[in-house]
Amino acid sequence: MSTLITEPHLEAPDEFYEALIETHRDLSTAQSHELNAKLVLLLANHIGELAVLRQALEAARASVLLNHPEAAAGQPA
Repeated sequence: MSTLITEPHLEAPDEFYEALIETHRDLSTAQSHELNAKLVLLLANHIGELAVLRQALEAARASVLLNHPEAAAGQPA
């Protein structure tokens, strides 16, 4: 079983961020959300290991709750 890599690992993080922002350019909010969902599914397929994907889901959710503690308490954001 693999473990989720959480330390910086991107080959070219700034270039990837620029490409990500450019990919969203001129999209509506709904289209942007759809693009993000499709990107997540494509990358999940590439990773392939359910255990690693679960680790990623848990890490992402924990990060959101850490940044928005009111959500962790069940209060509206």
